[in-house]
Amino acid sequence: MDMNQYLDMFIEESKEHLQAINANLLLLESDPGNIGHVKEIFRSAHTLKGMSATMGFEDMASLTHEAENVLDLIRNQKLTITSDIMDAIFQSVDLIEGMVIDITEGGDGSADVSSIVRKLRAIVAGDFSAEQEVAAATMVVEAPQEESTPAEDHELDDYAMMVLKQSQELGNNVLWIKVTLNENCLLKAARSYMVFDQLESMGEVIKTKPAVEDIENERFEQSFEIAYVTEQSIEKVRTTILNISEIQDVTIETIQLKSEAPPAPVVQQTPAPAEKGAAEAPQAPQAPVKKAAAGGKTIRVDIERLDILMNLFSELVIDRGRLEQLAREIGKNELQETVEHMSRISGDLQNIILTMRMVPVEQVFNRFPRMIRDLQKDLNKKVNLEIIGAETELDRTVIDEIGDPLNHLLRNSLDHGIESPADRKKAGKPEEGKIELRAFHSGNHVFIEVKDDGAGINKDKVLKKALERGIVNPATADSMSDKQIHELLFAAGFSTAEVVSDISGRGVGLDVVKSKIESLGGSVGVDSVRGQGTTFLIQLPLTLSIISAMLVQVKDEKYAVPLSSIIETAVFKKDQIMMAHRQKVIDFRGRVVPLVSLQDIFQVPDNGATMEDEVAVVIVRKGEKMAGLVVDSFIGQQEIVLKSLGKYLVNVFAISGATILGDGQVALIIDCNSLIK
Repeated sequence: MDMNQYLDMFIEESKEHLQAINANLLLLESDPGNIGHVKEIFRSAHTLKGMSATMGFEDMASLTHEAENVLDLIRNQKLTITSDIMDAIFQSVDLIEGMVIDITEGGDGSADVSSIVRKLRAIVAGDFSAEQEVAAATMVVEAPQEESTPAEDHELDDYAMMVLKQSQELGNNVLWIKVTLNENCLLKAARSYMVFDQLESMGEVIKTKPAVEDIENERFEQSFEIAYVTEQSIEKVRTTILNISEIQDVTIETIQLKSEAPPAPVVQQTPAPAEKGAAEAPQAPQAPVKKAAAGGKTIRVDIERLDILMNLFSELVIDRGRLEQLAREIGKNELQETVEHMSRISGDLQNIILTMRMVPVEQVFNRFPRMIRDLQKDLNKKVNLEIIGAETELDRTVIDEIGDPLNHLLRNSLDHGIESPADRKKAGKPEEGKIELRAFHSGNHVFIEVKDDGAGINKDKVLKKALERGIVNPATADSMSDKQIHELLFAAGFSTAEVVSDISGRGVGLDVVKSKIESLGGSVGVDSVRGQGTTFLIQLPLTLSIISAMLVQVKDEKYAVPLSSIIETAVFKKDQIMMAHRQKVIDFRGRVVPLVSLQDIFQVPDNGATMEDEVAVVIVRKGEKMAGLVVDSFIGQQEIVLKSLGKYLVNVFAISGATILGDGQVALIIDCNSLIK
């Protein structure tokens, strides 16, 4: 059976489960007594083990199984959590993540797991370390060894008996389930996994026959058996299993527990399922998939399909603009009404498509708690990372690009922002520092804030370095405001770090962060108060595919200025234009704003038209800075499709792309950030 068709699904699912494991491990580390976290980790690890075994990634399945044994002891309160144990589990997760990355890049997911496997087995055996030996001495019983029970033996060991008896005393149903698959079932392990997945959502699997490893590796005939504990009714359990395709028969028995003898299954019900195999068309075997939320109301869609859908709709937007122009030129009411109706419908469709591409920033934010955990250990600092607004949504294309800049800003905050516990104590602060990662919507933008309560930026040190490197003119240094000095951190190659290390000092690479954010049509700024902390604020557009723009005319050419960059459009008389430092400027609401002639910048040929006595200006901004773009006239606002200039036209100054207008003309889209110094 060709498993490649399930590979993308496996990779996506694995990343989700690993993220869940990491998140719950961090919660468990801060609250070791909370068994609920352990159960969530165990569930994700068990699912991951089944998926990797089904797909044939044996190293991953083996390592996950060993980690699962440790988690099982913790889950059943037979093992005390220590820092060494947490580190070993984290190492296991890191290695599994590396395997998934290898598979993503076309590898076979193989890795040397022997060292970490020995460590995990030592934990289970109780001889991992001196610290662990003490913990092992407090064990009630040894770890359950399902493999030691012969496959043909129906008896349950003492551990399983104890768990079943306790569960029955709590009023749970204690069941023995036999599941028989269809004879023509092509992927038995996948079907078995789906049965276990459904059962574990309603209760707990205590024991299987044959052992779990044998089932996952398809080392069984057509049936397998399960000792199971649940609060649900027998009918509910049976119906749930029968709803899975390629299940031929399900027999459920109530286990009668006795004090002296091993339990003997007593048949309570033997269902007579409908002829499912005959009634249904044969289905292709399915790889492990995540249960659809809310009764199947969500589906997983490949991002490439959404990209294709967006590209097709983009062509529709271009045609819509053309139709609207033709309708205005022809002037017939019936045609105009039809085109207006089509425009409204396509506008609603556009909103739906854009919404489909929106994903919560949680997908990026969830990477960082684990990074902060490891980094604070390396730096011997205490830090609490608080995440706010993780449900805020951004376009998938933007989400994919912001991970590295945020990673860099967070590392900066932890390395050079947050002080050591001793220094914080001297400054009258709590020993534990705080970093806040916050996202929120405002208008057509998403803002992401990285804020720390550390030492703040030493502006004297920044200015001194800037003067040494010739970034700042000594003549103007004294007149620079605090904000202007802080902005120097984004200068190319600027750094205040005394020692270069793999942990970025504040300022190292911040020019790269700025370039990346601005390439996404956004901006980044910094604010800091000495002794109180530093805040980086990133502004990003909601989407990069279809944007609102102001169309302007420059001689015989048309340009599009993104509305997100525009403050205002205005008309100035020529006598209102002044000169300052050999630069034309205007007085805009009390601020001196430099003028930029698009005709000069783009060397637009003169068409011989007579010059007006007035000048049309588009006031644009980049953070706190502003500029006035001089144009001939304003055409109007329009939704435009952002198209790349292609690989032959790269790094064109002040141009971020192009769009096709309704009359078929091509208009270049202006990158305002490049024009504002």
